[in-house]
Amino acid sequence: MNPRLSLLTVALLAATTSLAQTKKTAASFPEQRIPQAESEAHMRFLAADELQGRRTGSIGNQIAARYIAEQYRLMGLKPVTGQADFYQRIALERVGMASSGVFVTGNDSLKLGKDLVIMAGGPVDLSGEVVYAGYGLGDAEDGYNGRDVKGRIVVVQGGSPEAKGPQEIFRASNQKRKLAAEKGAAALVELYSESIPWGMVGQYFNREQIALPVAGVNAPLTHAWINNTNNKFGRLKEVGQRVVFRTSGRPKTAAPSMNVAGLIEGTDPTLKNEYVIVSAHFDHIGVGKQGGNAYSPSDSIFNGARDNAFGTVGLLTAAKALIEQRPKRSVLVLALTGEEVGLLGSRYYAENPLLPLKQTIFNLNIDGAGYNDTTIVSVIGLERTGAKAEIEAGARAFGLGVFAEPAPEQGLFDRSDNVSFAAKGVPAPTFSPGFKSFDADIAKYYHQAIDNPESLDFGYLHKFCQAYAHTARLIADRPTRPFWIAGDKYEAVGKELYK
Repeated sequence: MNPRLSLLTVALLAATTSLAQTKKTAASFPEQRIPQAESEAHMRFLAADELQGRRTGSIGNQIAARYIAEQYRLMGLKPVTGQADFYQRIALERVGMASSGVFVTGNDSLKLGKDLVIMAGGPVDLSGEVVYAGYGLGDAEDGYNGRDVKGRIVVVQGGSPEAKGPQEIFRASNQKRKLAAEKGAAALVELYSESIPWGMVGQYFNREQIALPVAGVNAPLTHAWINNTNNKFGRLKEVGQRVVFRTSGRPKTAAPSMNVAGLIEGTDPTLKNEYVIVSAHFDHIGVGKQGGNAYSPSDSIFNGARDNAFGTVGLLTAAKALIEQRPKRSVLVLALTGEEVGLLGSRYYAENPLLPLKQTIFNLNIDGAGYNDTTIVSVIGLERTGAKAEIEAGARAFGLGVFAEPAPEQGLFDRSDNVSFAAKGVPAPTFSPGFKSFDADIAKYYHQAIDNPESLDFGYLHKFCQAYAHTARLIADRPTRPFWIAGDKYEAVGKELYK
């Protein structure tokens, strides 16, 4: 016999035996016995036309939250101690479009939408000499440096030295607005030249937004970005520059929403005081113009079956499996609102956790734009967050492979709710439907009106949800905590969190 063929035969037998053993083990758990009809029913409700695209702040979003909460109740989950019910209520704001805006510097008059966007704040009619404050993130040499800016127009550089992706840029911008308001500035203007194309910036901010109120600031400071591509307005960094800034500001109304949180207590007397958060966002982008993409009179509802009713069904599957046979650690089942409008629900939870973050050892998040490979799950953060073995075993138990870090050029780790937990130090990968790149199959459905339940592979949805539930169980039963790999950009904050 050819020795190479003999070795290959042994390897194939070993792999087959391992897969059979994994499936046999999984068969002893409730996740194996959950019927496909159940995941299909959840999907057909959550992505139904009647929920009108589940936009944050809408009635459809609130109906989805109620459905999730009642499923928790039916399954036997409990509210977190101190909570009257399953809702973590969030007093979000609906911020309307600015109707007018102009920024005059020298001979240049910047018009709203072309080179000027209004981020936040009320009406202003200001003129005078500006104060340049570096990145506007502190009092160091590259910040305010002790300058008195009360009643002045403050100009700052866009982004920050560390900000690479969209969420980091927006997070830095929010910090600048809060700090400038605390210092008594009359307005804040950022010189924008970051990675997001200016055309996308203008399109996004010249429409209605949903926002978290800035803590400690009663009336948001009027805040603008101006297009500083090729440093064409770099002169505003110089001393003595005078400007005129007028805008109608952005009107605000209340847009309340909520995260939905249910607790499963662990069985181990010690480990039950540690928590695994399983999460997925249940919001989508709404109807018609709210969606920001093409639609027709016959189909104007952005149902969001793939993004992210898919993940919400996975969350409910995990909840049912884990409550029926509880793992050693406690599990918080957390359905998040506001992901599509800036990760608002996860940001709010990370700042106002229902359970101590230092006792939260892992976040297994689900999100995705869709799938183009039904033989795998794709995991963003697989190689970084310390639970690779459990994730691979959880997928393998249901016949699925694992593909790590799909579409790396998209910077996906920092674009979903997992990053709100990662920024606090909690290891947090995202478990996604199977894809390797953003190809035509993904683009066809991503944030499109045709992303309806009827277009789904329900067999794949079922296997994906079972694999997710089993993965969560394996992580919650681990004898040791997962942790960031050495050198990861979130490793240091993780060490600080867990001391």
